[in-house]
Amino acid sequence: LELYKTSCALRTLTTREPETGQLSYKMARRAVCLAAALLATGASAFTSSWTARSLAPAVRSTPKVAAMRRSPLRPQTTTSMVATDEALLSTGPGGGGLFTASNPEDRRVLPEAPNGRAQFKVVYVVLESQYQSSMTAAAKRINAGQESVCVEVVGYLLEELRDPANYERFKADVKDANIFIGSLIFVQELAEKVVEAVEPLRDQMDAVVIFPSMPEVMRMNKVGSFTMANLGQSKSIVADFMKQKKAQDGSSFEEGMLKLLRTLPKVLKYLPGDKAKDAKSFMMTFQYWLGGSPENLESMLLNLADTYVTGVVGKDLVAEADVVEPILLPDKGIWHPLAPQVFEDVTEYLAWYNAEHAPALGIDPATAPTVGLILQKSHINTKDECHYVSLIAELEARGSRVICIYSGGLDFSGPVDEFFYAAGSVSAEVDSVINLTGFALVGGPASQDHPKAIATLAKLDRPYLCAVPLVFQSFEEWEKSELGLHPIQVALQVSLPEIDGAIEPIIYGGREAATGRSVPLADRVELLAERGLKWANLRRKENKDKKLAVTVFSFPPDKGNVGTAAYLDVFNSIRAVMVQLQKEGYDVGEIPETSKEIVDMVLNDAEAKFDSPNLNVEYRMPIKEYEELCPYVKDLEENWGPAPGQLNTDGQDMLVFGKTFGNVFIGVQPTFGYEGDPMRLLFSKSASPHHGFAAYYTYLEKIFGADAVLHFGTHGSLEFMPGKQVGMAGTCYPDRLINTIPNLYYYAANNPSEATIAKRRSYSATISYLTPPAENAGLYKGLKETGELVSSYKGLRENESRGPSIVNSIIANAYVCNLDKDIDDLPAEDFDSKTMTIDERDSVVGKVYQRLMEIESRLLPCGLHTVGVPPTAEEAIATLVNIAQLDRPEDGFKGLPRLVAESINRDIDEIYRNNNNGVLADVDQLNAINTACRNAVRALVDTSTNSEGRIEEVNPLFKSVGSIFSGGSAWSKALKAEGFEVPEEALSPNFEYLEFCLKQVVADNELGALVSALDGRYIVPGPGGDPIRNPDVLPTGKNMHALDPQSIPTAAAVDCALVVVDRLLERLAADSEDGETYPESIAFTLWGTDNIKTYGESLAQVLMLLGIRPVADAIGRVNKLEVIPLEELGRPRIDVVVSCSGVFRDLFINQMALMDRAVKMAAELDEDPTKNFIRKHALEQAEEQGVSVREAATRVFSNSAGSYSANVGLAIENGGWEGEQQLQEQFVNRKGFAFNSDRPGQMDAAQDQFKSALKTVDCTFQNLDSSEISLTDVSHYYDSDPTKVVSSLRNDKKKPMAMMADTTTANAQVRSLGETVRLDARTKLLNPKFYEGMLASGYEGTREITKRLRNTMGWSATAGDVDNFIYEDANDVFIADPEMQQRLLDTNPNAFRDMITTFLEANGRGYWDTSEENIERLQELYQEVEDRIEGV
Repeated sequence: LELYKTSCALRTLTTREPETGQLSYKMARRAVCLAAALLATGASAFTSSWTARSLAPAVRSTPKVAAMRRSPLRPQTTTSMVATDEALLSTGPGGGGLFTASNPEDRRVLPEAPNGRAQFKVVYVVLESQYQSSMTAAAKRINAGQESVCVEVVGYLLEELRDPANYERFKADVKDANIFIGSLIFVQELAEKVVEAVEPLRDQMDAVVIFPSMPEVMRMNKVGSFTMANLGQSKSIVADFMKQKKAQDGSSFEEGMLKLLRTLPKVLKYLPGDKAKDAKSFMMTFQYWLGGSPENLESMLLNLADTYVTGVVGKDLVAEADVVEPILLPDKGIWHPLAPQVFEDVTEYLAWYNAEHAPALGIDPATAPTVGLILQKSHINTKDECHYVSLIAELEARGSRVICIYSGGLDFSGPVDEFFYAAGSVSAEVDSVINLTGFALVGGPASQDHPKAIATLAKLDRPYLCAVPLVFQSFEEWEKSELGLHPIQVALQVSLPEIDGAIEPIIYGGREAATGRSVPLADRVELLAERGLKWANLRRKENKDKKLAVTVFSFPPDKGNVGTAAYLDVFNSIRAVMVQLQKEGYDVGEIPETSKEIVDMVLNDAEAKFDSPNLNVEYRMPIKEYEELCPYVKDLEENWGPAPGQLNTDGQDMLVFGKTFGNVFIGVQPTFGYEGDPMRLLFSKSASPHHGFAAYYTYLEKIFGADAVLHFGTHGSLEFMPGKQVGMAGTCYPDRLINTIPNLYYYAANNPSEATIAKRRSYSATISYLTPPAENAGLYKGLKETGELVSSYKGLRENESRGPSIVNSIIANAYVCNLDKDIDDLPAEDFDSKTMTIDERDSVVGKVYQRLMEIESRLLPCGLHTVGVPPTAEEAIATLVNIAQLDRPEDGFKGLPRLVAESINRDIDEIYRNNNNGVLADVDQLNAINTACRNAVRALVDTSTNSEGRIEEVNPLFKSVGSIFSGGSAWSKALKAEGFEVPEEALSPNFEYLEFCLKQVVADNELGALVSALDGRYIVPGPGGDPIRNPDVLPTGKNMHALDPQSIPTAAAVDCALVVVDRLLERLAADSEDGETYPESIAFTLWGTDNIKTYGESLAQVLMLLGIRPVADAIGRVNKLEVIPLEELGRPRIDVVVSCSGVFRDLFINQMALMDRAVKMAAELDEDPTKNFIRKHALEQAEEQGVSVREAATRVFSNSAGSYSANVGLAIENGGWEGEQQLQEQFVNRKGFAFNSDRPGQMDAAQDQFKSALKTVDCTFQNLDSSEISLTDVSHYYDSDPTKVVSSLRNDKKKPMAMMADTTTANAQVRSLGETVRLDARTKLLNPKFYEGMLASGYEGTREITKRLRNTMGWSATAGDVDNFIYEDANDVFIADPEMQQRLLDTNPNAFRDMITTFLEANGRGYWDTSEENIERLQELYQEVEDRIEGV
């Protein structure tokens, strides 16, 4: 504590003698962490004044007990682990793939000399380790101080039970235990292990005491006659009380238990005498447990032994005086390690702090920032608060005040409201908040109340950080682990707080392996304190003095690609931000009149009319300065050599590209650096950023002095730099690069998965932006002409002279438009349809019509979004139409098309099926229904739109009155005009919902959220995903989060998955040689964003193919499985090979375990291999590889930890690949890391197993779930496509079927990859509505068109499913037309050059067969553009 005080005092020295003072200050702070680590290995932590008083009655003055009391700074003889800055370099976690290699024997306490005393045995299992030292000390106190009884105690951390040896030892211990104690057992598969071991022995034990845990564990409680055997099943006093409290105020189980303690007398009067006594014993035991100190736990054990243990009970072996009343802190309060007491009043605390404590440390309360800290009471109770003390010392040493609050349970909303505001003030006393518990603000690991938490935090309106203490791993294990934080902890203590709006999951403390005590990690504590204060200072600093670094991206590296971001007009958006900041008082210099001027200033010459290979150089950093300011320079040299290297340098200085406007710097983030290096792309793991990348972020922090950085658009490279998946160490490059700068990030609302990676790995606070308004693709050119012919036929179909003639024209046009490739039995081009019956002609026209409607109705985003500009009402109509399509049973209403179909006594699903099969009448009927729905939605929008095309509030009362006098609502009239009479009461719920959605669509807080964040305020959180499926994504401008990873797949997702799986297998069987054979194995690609948007549909598809059903546990988490019998399944079990994206791996590693468990479960079933293809292949592979069937059934793969993508997209985008063999090797090498649920702590290199599994594949499969992102919009889909990989591995070299599921509309489709590529090209790349919308955005739009052409070629490379006509038609649109050439050249010459290069490359690689004339024109054009760029 003296070191703590000294470090704070030395802070003042740094201002007078910076060099000497800073050194002394840093040494003192490190000494505090050292002292804390030493404390962690001792028998007790430091003793503050409150503990000194409260412990006195419990410590008896026997010689043996007195001998145990010693200085709190004296370490035990065990070797302590002091966490330092130097991280271990070894890889892979301990324990052979388990997340912890700790030893339960460290927790075993045996009486040294029983001497005939009655001995009892206690076995305990806990989720967290803070009770370890208290239980150990309690047992030692009993053995040293009791004359007639002694105890053996052994404890297990829940995670240790994964290890088979530990589990066997645990079962052996339970067999001769008198008392079993469990707490917070909330991991389903481990809860099942505990029940399996304990339940058979429950009756023979003297007491089983379970504190808040899974219901099946809680039901084992047995304290005399008191049980919870009926918990969650039938009526019980305790259960009824819990339910009542939850209904009243949303109390979690633990909160309910605490309230039950306080109302115990009222409850006990309803119980029989013996039950009342035993219930009281249970609740008293819980009080002791919550007290947590060795003294409390000593009394708890003695009380249980004296009351229930055979051989002790009734023999007066325990003195009544030795069982003292529980020594408890107040249920909630303000704690400080140097305070004379725990404060229950914020005024009293501030009086002490400001008048006594702050002056002693040289802190001026009037000017100092204040950081609120949220602590877990159990750590204070157990005197295991060293990690808390270390952070408090760090903050105060930096001149900050602290207010440290705790709660008796895990609902911190009350203490936040009570203690973070000065008395009588509506403005919070704190400037930022750091939650050190790692839990959601309201609720523990079992239940959360996110709306209540968000309301509390929004009222507080301060930045909310949630740091994470290691629970399941020691520091050593975490540092060694490539995965980083344990998956269970990621789910409980990262994912759930994110839903509250928490940011920055920084690891700051954890347990020491031998003792289980908490240890601070010095460099992490320092980083957390600095970041917390920088967020706090955003509130206190005047806007005119704040510096903002706006960072844009350039990928692939080229002047034509500066400002890359998904569907975002980056430079128009930057200008909008600058205008808004100027209004807020920021110094933004002179804002250019147009975004084009900003482009010119950043690029130096946007049109490349002059020779300027570099962008604008804002700063030249001398190598000496770079090496002095960047502390990890030497670590980069292994991969890049000594500075300056080859990138972002002129050979002498490091170059920082960008332009400064007042206090706003617009910088261009350097690229990864290995884009053009085939060998680096081939490596399984990325090594490090290059010197230029490090120099850029060094400049932002230490030279420009940014108060915050704003990464602009989806997405850059920072968050994908090498390092742990979650829970960064100081050696992880995202952590090193961003360091202490608050990081804001504009991220597309439809991409929550990658946004989550940015939040977790680069500590960003995301701000969602809207993707462009969607419109129907429409028909054009030959497609439009064919559509007109179909319309003519419908009116003349019975005319025997004109009808066949029109059909002949339709067939000929279909060939011209290449629709024959999508219609298997289309008659030949010269066929005369006069020979057909009218039904046969209808069939031909119906199939053509269905394909035309499929193209016409497909949604496509038009143009690019500008931040702060919401869509007009007109632009929102297509989005609302698609929202209206979906049935929403959870909201109690049907989709609009279903209601309209029911009005004519039809089932919409039947109409969908017939439409898909080309039944002319129902293709026409579906078109009529869709038209009616669109008109009804338009009528709704019109009632709320003003003359400027914007939405106005509409009073529902006026609408109702208007309906009475005008014969119905506007939308029912619109439906009636199209021939559909739908009852008003049936429509009402839909249109109320659509009106709400309309307001959400056109609302706008994208600029407002940025201003709030820069003001040091709370950004309201919200889900990311598809606004059509989940309108809660809107309005944008939210701190975007994913979802609770243990909540998927939902029951609705399983239902949808069944539909898709049935259609997929039906299609594959129909396309087989005999028309009925099922595929044996399907290769799946799983994406993070897709599973967030669909709540796990593709995950459920995998399980359904296996014939394994996901089951939710007692608290709603999906982590159990059950076999679907073959009789019920009605088909064989299909084998799967699952390739998970790196993002899916990061977000859903628990679901990877679920899939792996499902595969192993299927492989080990005693079934006929001809009916169970998983077992068939696993048996073959087990024999071939010499392993067990379980090990052979390895089917879940991804990248290695901290690595992303197959880099196939990188190679294709940069042209740096020799041939398809290289791409296939990259795929296997980078994606061939296996996940094994038996060893969940690592991703094993398993390329041979990956190849062995892939060689049996008959079909490759992916899902498209959103109209906003399709096959050619991004490179991700083909980057992870294994079609040609499978072909090269199969013994027969046969190319597998490549299939795509399209669930972008209510009418889910399964198409071949070729069909999907053609549909995508027709609706986007070749569609005037799309490319004209893009060209209207100028510079960025041209790049977007080029990107889609390049991605189309990617599909040629990985799957070979791109038709020649797509390249030919694209050439006609963009190259053969001189006027189009000029437009592309003028807007973005560099991107146009890339387009020409892509055409030439497609031809050179054999993907496009075209005329010599076309090639010559392209070659000449390339030279002309090159000359233009070079200024010749």
